[in-house]
Amino acid sequence: MPRLSSKTAIVTGGSRGIGRAIIEAFVEEGASVLTCGRGNDPGNFPSGVTWQTADVSSSESSKNISRTAKEQFGKIDILVNNAGIQIEKTVADTSDEDWDYLMGVNARGVFMMCREIIKLMENQGGGSIINISSISALHADTSMALYNASKAFVNGLTRSIAVDHGQKGIRCNAICPGWIMTEMADEGFAMAENPEAAKADALLRHPAGRFGQPGDIARAAVWLASDDAEFITGQTLTVDGGLVAASPLQPTLF
Repeated sequence: MPRLSSKTAIVTGGSRGIGRAIIEAFVEEGASVLTCGRGNDPGNFPSGVTWQTADVSSSESSKNISRTAKEQFGKIDILVNNAGIQIEKTVADTSDEDWDYLMGVNARGVFMMCREIIKLMENQGGGSIINISSISALHADTSMALYNASKAFVNGLTRSIAVDHGQKGIRCNAICPGWIMTEMADEGFAMAENPEAAKADALLRHPAGRFGQPGDIARAAVWLASDDAEFITGQTLTVDGGLVAASPLQPTLF
């Protein structure tokens, strides 16, 4: 039997990359999904997926997403906060506008979506919240100050939700992807003086011998959303092919 049979889900930022892979995996496992993004419906979603144009950094949008999902599905079993952006700047170079933009999506947006959906989940007897964080929450990327800080916020919020709302049947966990080959990863490599050399060096740092794919994160999300993980809450699951487990000197030994 599909692991998410008869379950309903909201997945933010589902137009591409990790979000799109999670949606496809959820549908394959029997879930109905509402997804959203700031642009128009990209189309070509599998049957059982509904699109809503929305900006998660807006409190009104989070309420609208919650309302639409409740009207369509009657209940919300799963929330995946996947929407996120990055800005390549140090603290000294970061403007007030940069702060408002990035923290609005990566931190405020996650907080507000959780706040709205927790209310519904408590009334229906529980649910699973999965926040897409990053290894950057604990291991800082160069010139990514706001992004690193926003993902540390996500991890802290995840633990708080698990502790504060667990007795109402709500589980909350975070997935911390490493180098997953999406457009965001390509933008990160493009920052390097020699992108190809940077990519080759990064690959050497993966004991798994490859970069991650969106499907790697999607499979982790399916497990956390399913009843197989019913005793897992307040955790951060790193999915990075062993990247942060290795010494930074390790590539010199290959």
